[in-house]
Amino acid sequence: MKARKSGIAIRLAIAAALLGSAAAVATAEDKDLVIFDWSGYEAPEFHPGYVAKYGQSPTFTFFGDEDEAFEKIRAGFKTDLAHPCSQSVVKWREAGLLQPLDTSKITGWNDLNPGIMAMKNLATDASGVAWFMPWDWGNTLLTYNSEKVRAEDIKSLKILADPKYKDRVSLPDNVDDAYALGSLAIGLKDWTGMTDEQFKQASDFLREVHKNVRLYWTDNTDIVQALSGGEVDVAWAWNDAAVQSALAGAPIKNTRDTAEGQSTWVCGYVLLKDAPGSTEKAYDFLNSINTPEVASFLLSDWGYGHADAKSMSTIDPEVVKAQGYGDVEKFVDKTLFQSPVPAELKQKMIEEFEKIKAGY
Repeated sequence: MKARKSGIAIRLAIAAALLGSAAAVATAEDKDLVIFDWSGYEAPEFHPGYVAKYGQSPTFTFFGDEDEAFEKIRAGFKTDLAHPCSQSVVKWREAGLLQPLDTSKITGWNDLNPGIMAMKNLATDASGVAWFMPWDWGNTLLTYNSEKVRAEDIKSLKILADPKYKDRVSLPDNVDDAYALGSLAIGLKDWTGMTDEQFKQASDFLREVHKNVRLYWTDNTDIVQALSGGEVDVAWAWNDAAVQSALAGAPIKNTRDTAEGQSTWVCGYVLLKDAPGSTEKAYDFLNSINTPEVASFLLSDWGYGHADAKSMSTIDPEVVKAQGYGDVEKFVDKTLFQSPVPAELKQKMIEEFEKIKAGY
C-alpha cells in the first residue's frame, strides 16, 4: 500500500551501503503509458508480460502517500494509471478523478478474490460500476529485532511507547498507518465512526510513541536498512519490511499476535479520467500484473497477497496459509481494515499528525 522498493532493489541498496558504493541503473521507459505509483512497483518482475510485448516498462512516477498523490492529480498532474488503496478509492472517485474500468478488457477480472470483491465501495460502487482493480493486500503490523526485543514485549503494541525503547522505534511517515496504530492502541477496530474523544486518545498514544521515535520512514528501503543495520529495534511496518530484512540476513520478524491486533489494507489500480496515454497499453499493463509468476514474486519477495485468486491458487497452499493469505475473512477478522473515513476526520488526522511529528 505504500512506498516500497522491490526485494532486488533493497538487497542491492544494502549491499551498496555495505560496500560504500552504488551503481546507477538506467532503464528504458514507454512514454505512451504513465503510472503514478508507490516506489518499488516499477520493478519489471511485476509486469513481465508488458515488457515482453513492448520491449520496455511503462514510465513510472512516484508519490509518498495517497493524499500527496490526490492533491497532485487534482492540481492537474496527468497520468494514466495510479495505485491507491482501500482508504482512498471513494475519495478519488467522488472527486471526479477516475473513469470506470472496462472489465471486458481485463482478462482476469472474474478471477479476482470474491472476498475482496465483496468489500463495500472498493472495486465497484453501489450500482456495480467498476472503478478499481484490487491487486495487492497486506498488513501494517509490529516488526522487531528478534535478538534485541524480549518475547514478552511483543505481546502488545504498547511496546512502541515503552520508555526503554527510546530512540529505538520507527513509524511510517503516513497518516493512515499512524492512525491505524493509534486506533488499535485504544481498542478501536473501526475508525469510520471515531469520536472526538477517541481521536484525542489515539493522538495522545501517538505522542507517547513519538518520544521513542528515531525516524519516521517514508520508503521501505529506509525501514529495512534501519532494522537490518541495527539503527532501530521496533517498528510499525508493512509485511515486506520483515521479509526483505530476513532475505538480507537480519534477525527481523513481525507478529500478528499482539493483544490489540494489526491493520489491513487492499491496494490496486485505477484509470484516471483525463488519462493522456494509450488506453490499450493501460489494459495490457493491468493484464500483465495478474499472472501466477507475478503472484509468486509478490508473495515470496514482498510478503503480500495477490488479489487474483486463480494466480494465488498456483502457489503451494501451505505457503499461502503460512503467510496469512489463505482466507480473506480470517485475514480481516480482529484487525482494523483501512476503509475510507469521513473527509473531516481525515483532515483532522493529517493536521494532527503533522503536529505530533513536530513534537507538539
